[in-house]
Amino acid sequence: MPKPYSLDLRQKIIDAIELDGMKKSEASTVFGISRNTIDLWLKRKAVTGSLAPQGNSNARRQRRITDWESFRAFAEQHCHKTQSEMAECWPGPMSQRTISRGLAVIHWTQKKDLRLPSAR
Repeated sequence: MPKPYSLDLRQKIIDAIELDGMKKSEASTVFGISRNTIDLWLKRKAVTGSLAPQGNSNARRQRRITDWESFRAFAEQHCHKTQSEMAECWPGPMSQRTISRGLAVIHWTQKKDLRLPSAR
């Protein structure tokens, strides 16, 4: 995710528009910011009274899998099942995608062994 514009720059642009009477399109050209961004900042200021950027909504979520040794044992026990079936066998709510990410963390793969002789 790109870094948000600084509060100082935001305030400078909004002051140029509100206090100096600069047009939004002119400010967007001078400061190199899209007009839509300026409109969003003005809307945010009208609603919240502040130009500060919003907090990061993609903050690191707490993982559902915390004990990796027991998860590794679970994966070995249910290695013949699909990820969806493994999610159903997990004690508690678990999605197939979470199982997939967990298997990637423990470097678990179910690729075919190409060293076996093929039947001709």
